[in-house]
Amino acid sequence: MTVSDNADRLPPGGPGDGSVPVTAAQGADYASQWQLMWWRFKRHRLAVISALVVLGIYFVAIFAEFLAPLPPNQTSTRHTYAPPQAVGFLVPDENGGTRFQPHVTGYKVEIDPIAIRRTFVPDDTKVIPIGFFVASDPYLLLGFIPLQTKFIGPVNKDDPFYLLGADRLGRDMLSRIVHGARVSMSIGLVGVFVSLFVGVLLGGISGYYGGFVDDAIQRTIEFLKAIPTIPLWMGLAAAIPQNWSPLMVYFLITVLISLIGWTSLAREVRGRFLSMKTEDFVAAAKLDGAGEVRIILRHMAPSFLSHIIATLTLAIPTMILAETALSFLGIGLRPPVVSWGVLLQEAQNVRAVATAPWLLLPGLSVVVAVLSLNFLGDGMRDAADPYAD
Repeated sequence: MTVSDNADRLPPGGPGDGSVPVTAAQGADYASQWQLMWWRFKRHRLAVISALVVLGIYFVAIFAEFLAPLPPNQTSTRHTYAPPQAVGFLVPDENGGTRFQPHVTGYKVEIDPIAIRRTFVPDDTKVIPIGFFVASDPYLLLGFIPLQTKFIGPVNKDDPFYLLGADRLGRDMLSRIVHGARVSMSIGLVGVFVSLFVGVLLGGISGYYGGFVDDAIQRTIEFLKAIPTIPLWMGLAAAIPQNWSPLMVYFLITVLISLIGWTSLAREVRGRFLSMKTEDFVAAAKLDGAGEVRIILRHMAPSFLSHIIATLTLAIPTMILAETALSFLGIGLRPPVVSWGVLLQEAQNVRAVATAPWLLLPGLSVVVAVLSLNFLGDGMRDAADPYAD
């Protein structure tokens, strides 16, 4: 139902100008496409919760230096494979009672007579107070803002503080997971945007021109999709020189992941363009003198932008899993770069996992991020469906 169909039924002044109340039906008649999408999205409770989780993960990734208690590569030989410390809130006071003080207990080392190895046990006699906005060593937030404050940490910065335990070099797992979110989640975003550009461009050209150009692009897509994904990535990643800097490796891994991610989107864009290139608005743009690239990017692509956004949201988890798999196999990102896949390399050794099961916690981060992005993508896909009620 259009605005003109309702014009003779509405009171003078029109809905939305403050002169008359607006009913839900009238609001839907006059709402934009984005408003309708937002109203449908809000009804999807799981997608809304997932959106908040995703925003929280990206917030942690952006401000990783401030939120992580310790630098990600700071080692401590005295605390190799130190177990997670439990947080307490009450400590004894001078009068024989208790007072509120968030804290963790220190460690004491014992020798396991059966396994003949060192083990850590909590030392209840050593209380380590923790607080918010505590002093720390100097660092640069976002690479250029000098700070000497951490969001959370021990009041005395020299005290051991391992809420999620430590790895084989005594590095804090919580800090490494927080910093790993920046690399893993950013690869998903950057890879998706590269796939968006390549997929929309090649898919639009394929659907708009047809003929030989369409056949060439579609055969290329079929060739890429016919190659098993993991062996293809392994072959491409093996060509990365060992002496490249971590930044160059990060850039190239992002490009490699994007080489496969654009194929599905390009096919979807091609199908839409095939159905739209005979529409009146395309013919009007041609008669108005618009160039072919402008018609593709400014007229045809925005007409199903909501569908593209939903597709990209569902593609981000694939990119994250691809980076995690490559880094876990040792052919992706490499130390000193910190990503969730790099952290999971520590969990390849069964003996290490049996000794320190908290090394698997980066995998839990991957699961939470991927599930949240998938639920968010489902909600956006349903909200963008033009046939949804």
